[in-house]
Amino acid sequence: MDKAYDTPDGHKIVAEFDYRPHIRLIGEKPPPKAKRKYPPRRRVVERTLAWLSKCRAILVRYDKKPEHYRGLLQFACALLWHRRLARIQGLDGF
Repeated sequence: MDKAYDTPDGHKIVAEFDYRPHIRLIGEKPPPKAKRKYPPRRRVVERTLAWLSKCRAILVRYDKKPEHYRGLLQFACALLWHRRLARIQGLDGF
């Protein structure tokens, strides 16, 4: 987590849920990139939401009906996977 969670409340919540704290302390500098043993990785959900945020209709949510919005989400996911598969196979995507 970033330095914003270096508060008594942040540490209390971490201890309450029995998590191992990974809260950077205020004033602490990050280790040099070459010495990091385990580089930070974005989680699958964060990465997928970042990809989906590029679709303006999903980001702004023009659709009023939930079933239309869900269909648009499904279409955007299918399009993302199609492009990824085409890139992996070396085919021409959209």
